[in-house]
Amino acid sequence: MRRLSLLLLLLLVVAGSALAANGEYIVVVGGPSLYQWEKYKLYPHDHWWANFVRAARLRTEQLRTQLGPDQQITWLVYKQGYIDRAKQENQDLIALIDTVREKFNLKLVWFNAGSEVFNYLNNGQPRNQVKITGFEYFGHSNRACFMFDYSNFIDSACKAWLHENELTRIDRRDFAHGAYVRSWGCHTGESMSKKWYRATGTHMIGAIGKTQFMMEELPILISEGGKWVN
Repeated sequence: MRRLSLLLLLLLVVAGSALAANGEYIVVVGGPSLYQWEKYKLYPHDHWWANFVRAARLRTEQLRTQLGPDQQITWLVYKQGYIDRAKQENQDLIALIDTVREKFNLKLVWFNAGSEVFNYLNNGQPRNQVKITGFEYFGHSNRACFMFDYSNFIDSACKAWLHENELTRIDRRDFAHGAYVRSWGCHTGESMSKKWYRATGTHMIGAIGKTQFMMEELPILISEGGKWVN
């Protein structure tokens, strides 16, 4: 009887490990603004092209440590933003981002429109087998949307986004029970987090107020009275 109990326990552990390995952790990385738009502002955005990439890299390093080498981690990166910023930097930013893929054994998916993010969430993997166990966003945002190309193509505006009113396009069955979801951008917790929950059934942690992206730590809250909510 004792041997049978131990065998059942072992099977449960193995099954749990298999489920974890089959899940997918998704990190979405928006693009940086351009100097041609930001240079006239009192507080310009994105002095450093890698604001969002660096933060996502730091978080990915944490995830690899916590979840192990077999966890599927996928980066969805807004490509046009880094192609455009590369001209300003005189560097091949696409190649530099690819080095992160190599170092952390990631799946790297480039996108150029919000519709492609929806499509990947719903169809990037067979979601009846590979559930989304985590979703995190690093990039520009306001209270109602992720702005993938803020101040890139248009000054202080964007043409590529994921808006809270479109969230019903996400199949709520995509997510594993208890999936961890977080936006590291500004203001998400003021509205979008609530609509995310209604659409997907998962709680998204978001900021009340502004966040600031750092070089050696994850983004921090900088507004008076700012806090993380879900």
